[in-house]
Amino acid sequence: MKVVLFCGGLGTRLREHSDTIPKPLVNVGPRPIIWHLMRYYAHFGHKDFILCLGYRGDLIREYFLNYDECLTNDFTLSDGGTRIELHGRDIADWRITFVDTGLHSNLGERLRRVRPYVEGEPVFLANYSDGLSDLPLDRYIDAFMRSGAVASFISVRPSQSFHAVTSTPDGRVTSLKPVSASDYWVNGGFFCLRQEIFDVLHEGEELVEQPFQRLIEAGRLWTYRHTGFWAAMDTFKDKILLDRMHACEQRPWQLWR
Repeated sequence: MKVVLFCGGLGTRLREHSDTIPKPLVNVGPRPIIWHLMRYYAHFGHKDFILCLGYRGDLIREYFLNYDECLTNDFTLSDGGTRIELHGRDIADWRITFVDTGLHSNLGERLRRVRPYVEGEPVFLANYSDGLSDLPLDRYIDAFMRSGAVASFISVRPSQSFHAVTSTPDGRVTSLKPVSASDYWVNGGFFCLRQEIFDVLHEGEELVEQPFQRLIEAGRLWTYRHTGFWAAMDTFKDKILLDRMHACEQRPWQLWR
């Protein structure tokens, strides 16, 4: 299946890095987070990618145009440095389509703009480009195919707890209750979509708002509850956590290892 990756956002909550590079190119270990995500999909045999570019899309193009296999594969250097013998390959069998989908487009607009590249695909995959998981993708897709739904996403437990606040209009707090991660589920991305998604996705709409609401009303939106590892790199704190996990070789998303 083809994999559409939304990688054109401004990444404002990761300002420490996104002022100079797009968030998908922020490294986790020696490789950018989008590389980890693409390796995950490739592990399950999905190696035909469509990148929805926007903010600093030129850097994403340059990264793959100048891709260096030596950074993450063993190799032998000989003949005074003029000959390189690679002992492994990362992206040799990948197919990557780069599409400019606009600087300020939302997800729905980006998906509409790549529609010609998924034409003829009864079902295709899509995702944000800043989240990693050990989701059993093959089982998830099989379950989606049986569901009869038009669209699906994974539901995950958020990694943080919060305090829910209620107050009067003038600001007087009437209750302050802890809300633990076990109390609710959130959208974790990893979309499965049928071609019919374009029938309910209208111009200018955000993918997970009006179109998904229409599917809910029609009983055609489905979710897969994933209780394993999932993490999104929204903030600098999230990046530090993923870097530490990588350094300690605690990398549950790297199912290809």
